[in-house]
Amino acid sequence: MVKKIILAVLYLLISSVSLAVRIKDISQIGGVRSNQLVGYGLVVGLAGTGDKSNPEFTIQSLVNMLENMGVRVDKSSLKIKNVAAVMVTANMPVSAKPGSKLDVTVSSIGDASSLLGGVLLQTPLKGIDGKVYAIAQGPLAVGGFSAGGQAATASKNISTVARIPGGAIVERSVPFSFAQQKELTLELSIFDFSTTNQIVNKINKSFQDNLAYAPDISTIKIKIPNKFQHNLVPFIAALENLEVTPDTPAKIVVDEKTGTIVLGEHVSISPVAISHGNLHIVVQEEPQVSQPNPLSQGQTTVVPRTNLGVKEEKKNLILLKGATVQELVKGLNAIGATPRDLISILRTLKAAGALHAELEVI
Repeated sequence: MVKKIILAVLYLLISSVSLAVRIKDISQIGGVRSNQLVGYGLVVGLAGTGDKSNPEFTIQSLVNMLENMGVRVDKSSLKIKNVAAVMVTANMPVSAKPGSKLDVTVSSIGDASSLLGGVLLQTPLKGIDGKVYAIAQGPLAVGGFSAGGQAATASKNISTVARIPGGAIVERSVPFSFAQQKELTLELSIFDFSTTNQIVNKINKSFQDNLAYAPDISTIKIKIPNKFQHNLVPFIAALENLEVTPDTPAKIVVDEKTGTIVLGEHVSISPVAISHGNLHIVVQEEPQVSQPNPLSQGQTTVVPRTNLGVKEEKKNLILLKGATVQELVKGLNAIGATPRDLISILRTLKAAGALHAELEVI
């Protein structure tokens, strides 16, 4: 059944015609990216599910916070079972301005068993440059639970990671003058010279001007027409919706862990003969008990007995004359190859020089 499903998927991939895709689906505009923020904070209000072993960093953080509020405490008397130390992370778009709200993720770094019902206290979120770009605070939304006693426990999903939708307020924007650019950079996710050249030609033809050129295999520089200066949104909207047909190299990707095989459209083989079979050897021990005759003063003994069976599958020699992946799959199917067999056959074809494609094993 598994073999039939895999072969059906392969034939579907083979028979389908290459479809055009939008430029926006295989590229991104240079500079238009997210920036990662991170901060350290405290979650309070937990119902006894906080840090239980009284870690030093949680206690010290609580003491520092209280002292900043004018409350003097003896840290040796603190019990922090309702408090948890957490790391807070967020992604801030380059277009975020002061006052914008961001979703944040809160993750326990101590031995808290659950963050359910907790509230994150005011936490500065910093960028890679060490500057504070946002402040996070608010009640946590936890997608799981954990409960139990001395003899049994029950849990669902992860209860030590939570989210706060819109829980961070941007205090500083990332310096980036998007509308002042004289030239755009298109960063491609496909590393192929033919596809890059096709995109350049498509852009120049669509705008009827030599606006685009490619300095390398995955980068396209685009000059901004005068009528779109300081008004890039309409230009980019028209640019990213242009359609191209990406070209792909002849490549086979094999996942040995699951037996999954994906073959590219341009995979081909030279005429070659293939014979593939398996040898099965079964060794079975069936010891027998030997009883002595009555009054013979003999002893009962165990006599070893081994059954040995050898079975070799007979496979005919198949001549594959396929020039495309369709004939390759059809030929391998003719000799009853399973996904595991296909992996071995493809490796052997590559070693014999008959497989004209890159073989990648992951």
